[in-house]
Amino acid sequence: MLSLGIKVSLIQYDHEAPRTIAIASKMTISRKPVESLKAMSDEELDLWIRETLKRGHLSPWEHSSYTLVAEGCSRVCSHQLVRHRLASYTQQSMRYTEASLREMAAKASKAVGMACPDKAKGPEARSAYSCYAEALIEASRKLGDEDALRMSWIGYVIPPELSEGPRGGDYARSLLAATGQYYRLLSQGVPKEDARFLIPMAVRTKVLFTMNARELIQSFLPLRMCTHAQWEIRHVAWLTWLQLVKVHPQLFKYAGPSCVLYNNMALDEPATLEDYLKGKAGFVIARCPELVERDRILSCLRLASRAMTEDPLKGYPTGEPREDEPGAA
Repeated sequence: MLSLGIKVSLIQYDHEAPRTIAIASKMTISRKPVESLKAMSDEELDLWIRETLKRGHLSPWEHSSYTLVAEGCSRVCSHQLVRHRLASYTQQSMRYTEASLREMAAKASKAVGMACPDKAKGPEARSAYSCYAEALIEASRKLGDEDALRMSWIGYVIPPELSEGPRGGDYARSLLAATGQYYRLLSQGVPKEDARFLIPMAVRTKVLFTMNARELIQSFLPLRMCTHAQWEIRHVAWLTWLQLVKVHPQLFKYAGPSCVLYNNMALDEPATLEDYLKGKAGFVIARCPELVERDRILSCLRLASRAMTEDPLKGYPTGEPREDEPGAA
């Protein structure tokens, strides 16, 4: 079974974010000078962070930002990611690069017994592209299901439902053939910015994004960690949460899908995502924003948490609960 091959890394953040958020929170109702607030203990710091969650007073969280990079996700996923408008994005260009398609083309040439060059530069570029095109189209005709899937996995995301068997093989061979046509256009002198119109949206990409803590805990994570999110962006969201909770557990241990966000604002004291998953904290809201009833929220949340795994079958892929899942909405 093929893994998704998607990675999220945290590359820059404010190390003092929890303290900054706590200071901003306490400052709103304190007459003390800000300098004196900086000396608060860790216990008091945690108290004021919890206070922002209880009151839904999340503007102090905007003073902290996090820069992450998602590598290996598809353009389908990145289009969903950039819908979060309170963020900054930089994405790998398909106008100036071929992403990982050239590596896939080089592997395809070896698989079908051709000797295409590893690089396509200078006056020999067109002949190299022509070789890639022929190799990829030949591979799409000759490779079996498993080999075609492993080959296309280099350049494209393979949906869990299509990661094995004849359907997966047909999907993979379609990707190889489409990429062959892309390289055929390049060999004819068509600019990459025009040839790329042929590339399937499953193509892998890299996206660097910066979000403030409020956007993360109030919008991105609640929406995208939920079972109702599409499986790939859900996987990226849970991987993002893992990176954030690792560096700032004081903040992001309370983060989660929208059921967690809304329930925490209804409790006397917010509970951590881990406590919810282990059943140590209960849900008091009648239903979540996605209309899952209270007695079914926990099983839905546990189902969503499977998106953390690299085994794509551990989380259902369609964004809609399977009928055989207990408690699925």
